[in-house]
Amino acid sequence: MSMSKRALVSSLVGVAAVGGVVAGGLAASAASTPTEPTLTNGSARYTAPTTSAAGSFTYTVDVTDDSGIRGLKVVAWPASSKLNPTKADLRYVDSAKCKSTSGDTSRCTYTFKVTKKEAADAAKGTWNVSTLATAKDGGTTFVSKAATFEVAG
Repeated sequence: MSMSKRALVSSLVGVAAVGGVVAGGLAASAASTPTEPTLTNGSARYTAPTTSAAGSFTYTVDVTDDSGIRGLKVVAWPASSKLNPTKADLRYVDSAKCKSTSGDTSRCTYTFKVTKKEAADAAKGTWNVSTLATAKDGGTTFVSKAATFEVAG
């Protein structure tokens, strides 16, 4: 599957599913209102494949919430597609791997390998990264354009 298809398929499936799925919210304690996670130090990196090695896409960000971090969903999409995923769409995409760095902060990394064929088939130019962070207390933060990167032609 091409890089652009892999990055977009999950989001497109989510768009189709949103109309037929009623998603329940995460329950927060009655004693407190969930806070929204914050994302800092985010960066996206695309490395094109070479004759001897696969390429890769990596997005890394620090996510903080006073209750701790449950997870981070990530999707990369070409700006030329005008896709513009929503918060609801991101519930159905791939998850980053998050490792706690303190009681309330986790470093989350999303990565995948890119073959020569996938790179050749991918849209050239600017790509955007959208994210949905979820805290342990149920608070969420959606960032429609958390980062951008370039895929050279």
